[in-house]
Amino acid sequence: MSEPIDLLATFIPNDGEFFRVKLALEIAIDEVVNEPGCLRYELTEASEDKLVLTERWASQEDLDKHSKGTALQDLNESLSALLAEPVKVEKL
Repeated sequence: MSEPIDLLATFIPNDGEFFRVKLALEIAIDEVVNEPGCLRYELTEASEDKLVLTERWASQEDLDKHSKGTALQDLNESLSALLAEPVKVEKL
């Protein structure tokens, strides 16, 4: 059995776009928490200049499926014009 995968995803909104970025993340969270293998997917830090999403996946296979899923594709599309820089994803 594989080890759980822990990630931090950091989002830096454009000036004035904090609430739109937060709303897009909240919509995605509602969908992603029901994906197979999702153990944690929650907003753990939010300020006007940064939002941090903490993720935990049961396996690399589950994370790979999430990475190709519609919820993440929809989120990326929603955020495409709202972020000051690309999302930074760190494996813990």
